[in-house]
Amino acid sequence: MLNGVPVPPERASAAHTVAAVLTSGRRVALTTHVNADGDGVGSEVALWHLLGARGLEPAIANPTPVPDRFAFLLPAGADRSERAAKEIEAADVVVVLDISEVSRLGDLQRAIKQSHTVACIDHHVSQGSLPGGPRLVAPEAAATAELVFDFASAVGWPLSPEAARALYVGLLTDTGAFRFANTSPRALRIAGALLERGVDPESIYESVYASAPEGRVRLMTEVLQTLVVEPDLGLAWVTVPPDALQRHAATADDLDGIVEYPRSIAGVRLALLFRQIASGRIKVSFRSMGDVDVAELSHQFGGGGHKRAAGASLDGSIADVQQQVLAAARQYLRGN
Repeated sequence: MLNGVPVPPERASAAHTVAAVLTSGRRVALTTHVNADGDGVGSEVALWHLLGARGLEPAIANPTPVPDRFAFLLPAGADRSERAAKEIEAADVVVVLDISEVSRLGDLQRAIKQSHTVACIDHHVSQGSLPGGPRLVAPEAAATAELVFDFASAVGWPLSPEAARALYVGLLTDTGAFRFANTSPRALRIAGALLERGVDPESIYESVYASAPEGRVRLMTEVLQTLVVEPDLGLAWVTVPPDALQRHAATADDLDGIVEYPRSIAGVRLALLFRQIASGRIKVSFRSMGDVDVAELSHQFGGGGHKRAAGASLDGSIADVQQQVLAAARQYLRGN
């Protein structure tokens, strides 16, 4: 138990199954989903510190680069994402964090499928499609960072100040700065335990939320001009113009949080963001209020996530995908 936060028995048991494959001297590749968010990066950085302190050889090997605003968390030499596939192939163990669907690992799918031991720590609502291996999965957790905290607590591995800082970023970002419905009493107790380890919340806020490049703000302005609202159903959506990221020298990470603006409109129960991704597919981000379960809605399109936040990617043009998804969204809202 860390700082008086008990670990549920089922999580403690799962933590020990994961720890059993993380023995001293082993090479471990840590990875998370494409376009990593604060929870994915924070969780893998914290685990990097935990494993290094136990005599293992960890390396972060992500399918896409770590977003600039989370780069302050990266220890020197920890991030080897530029040779991610090779790191995964050479690893004795791969730990996949914040996702259990192999399709979310981009170009690393083949390497992951060929790995001997694949552990997973995740909090999403999904059966997962990763190769078999030890699992610490709890959809009720506020963030994967909460589960990494539980892992350290259950197996008795002390958290360094650097690991605590990384986990705080994971909790902070996945709860919307402790505003979203997943902000549980337990998540706040864990945040308090992390603060007791010397985490400086103001400096983290500045790095994560107050260091935006100009292009991010101009991108947000352009995207919000596409806003459409159907107040009778409580539906709203925005669309990212196909060339907007390039014109504003922005990245996918710069879109983070934009879909919260249509969700913030009074009476809106379901908000959507549509954008074209590198594969030519259309990514749809779902956000909801009240009893609207966007994980259930996104499953219709092969996606997944949480009740209030989910995503899916579909083949087709933006116009075709919008027609398909908006029709399903309207039907869902009418039935609920």
